[in-house]
Amino acid sequence: MTIDWPAFTPWTALAGGVLVGAAAAMFVLLNGRIAGISGIVGGLLRPVRGDVAWRLAFVAGLVAAPMAYAVIAPWPRPQIDAGYVALVAAGLLVGVGTRYASGCTSGHGVCGLSRLSPRSLAATAVFMGAGFLTVFLMRHLLGL
Repeated sequence: MTIDWPAFTPWTALAGGVLVGAAAAMFVLLNGRIAGISGIVGGLLRPVRGDVAWRLAFVAGLVAAPMAYAVIAPWPRPQIDAGYVALVAAGLLVGVGTRYASGCTSGHGVCGLSRLSPRSLAATAVFMGAGFLTVFLMRHLLGL
């Protein structure tokens, strides 16, 4: 294993984490809602009157933020070492997992853990463990 030292950016990662944490804290303090992306988007798929505008604004912000970043800095060039079939399968598996866990990484991992939720601790431990196991199996046992 090698480390890509030029891509190692602890200060920007720390700043991003602080921004995500502050945004999640403000969202729960000001709106009384958890900033879980799967729950917010899921609420758009089953709209309830009076509950759509803020969800649309939240999702619009998720789309607009990278575009605003692109104005001041070039987008990083992604390197994806998987085919379209693997990406679609992974996306579907993540979607199924968020349904079973009643939330996603932002809902459980950021918001739930900060509220000391035992359910979020269990969910986060399971999806992190599943991720670690998948990488280990794919890279070390299957050589992919």
